[in-house]
Amino acid sequence: MILTEYLSQEWIPALGCTEPASIALAAATAGEKLTGKIKHIKLIVDPKIYKNCYAVGIPGSDHKTGILWAVAIGAQIQDTSLGLECFENISKEMISIAKDLIDKGAIEIDVDTSHDELFIDCNISKDGGFGRAVIADEHTNIIRTERNGETLFEKTSQDSGKKSSLRKQIASMSIESLISLAHTSNDEDCHRLREGIAMNSRISEHGLKLFPKRFVELSMEDTLSRMSTLVCAGVYARMWGESIPVMSLAGSGNKGITAAVPISIYGKKLGLPQERIDKSLALACLITSATTHHLGTLSAVCGCSNAAGIGLSAGLVLLEGGGEKEISLAINNMVGNVTGMICDGAKIGCALKTMAAVDSAFRACTLAMSGMGIPACDGIIGDSGLNSLKNLGRIATRGMISTDSEILEIMQEKLK
Repeated sequence: MILTEYLSQEWIPALGCTEPASIALAAATAGEKLTGKIKHIKLIVDPKIYKNCYAVGIPGSDHKTGILWAVAIGAQIQDTSLGLECFENISKEMISIAKDLIDKGAIEIDVDTSHDELFIDCNISKDGGFGRAVIADEHTNIIRTERNGETLFEKTSQDSGKKSSLRKQIASMSIESLISLAHTSNDEDCHRLREGIAMNSRISEHGLKLFPKRFVELSMEDTLSRMSTLVCAGVYARMWGESIPVMSLAGSGNKGITAAVPISIYGKKLGLPQERIDKSLALACLITSATTHHLGTLSAVCGCSNAAGIGLSAGLVLLEGGGEKEISLAINNMVGNVTGMICDGAKIGCALKTMAAVDSAFRACTLAMSGMGIPACDGIIGDSGLNSLKNLGRIATRGMISTDSEILEIMQEKLK
């Protein structure tokens, strides 16, 4: 495992929520090089993509929200090379055309419950023909493209799932090995990590301007309050659709904000050198990716608290000088606390969940550094932090299947 390669796959710039950006990328790819006006769009997605696009804001769209707007705007995007930053150059004309498509009922959306992992299948019909693009497993993993029924590109199963394999490899490593890997960061890695801190801090500072003055003042009285409030503000701004890019982590910009902002603030508060902050953030990223493997790319439980929050607790421990034992205790403290916080899609309400995650991570770290951790005899806690993560994964992927189905049904009823 090379940290540079890990960061190139898991620490990636994104504009807006990654799920609508992924849908827009699929739509842009499907409509690429087709001429004429858009006549019809059919979108098929897995339940979790549907859930995460249901109410989230679209950057550059004057705060339009939801899956219909994501695909309607995406179908007009010309530059697919932008990847998850594809919402960068949205025009008023594109918004007007998208509104017309939605109003005419030209967009058909189906949920395919047979897919457990990320799946997007977009078909676009224009005056000059029709196209199709399929994305699977990962947000930018295009596995098939078609033009007028002819296959232009197709990935074999061996080519797909690179990030999933990476996360699986990380999840199989010991905490000691992950700490060692974090300490291998070179100048290029540190530059990339600091770039993410700067990006995510920028949107967090901007987000404070969107909150009531009293909320901000009451929430900034100490370091912990400042950390959690800034994360909350950054996630709120992103979910509302502010056009400010972030550095995403394990497929989620909210995870990136949750991990990077507190570690930077707390490291500076402790007067630590930037190199130590970098290594602590690297460990937080690695633990977040490992946890994401156990939960699944998109999960029934909140990834910001159950993955990034757990990663953050490990990074905070490393900042304070703790090692493998303390990190394991911190993970146990988090699993015993935040497990079960549901994911009911990406939306502005995620901001409060991330605020709770930061608070929990800080307290988990503080207790762990004092030698206190929830013991293995309690509930789902394992005999180590890594085994607790495995148990958390069982709850998320097996135990909460019916919960996820109920959430989806409620959201579909609301859309009707």
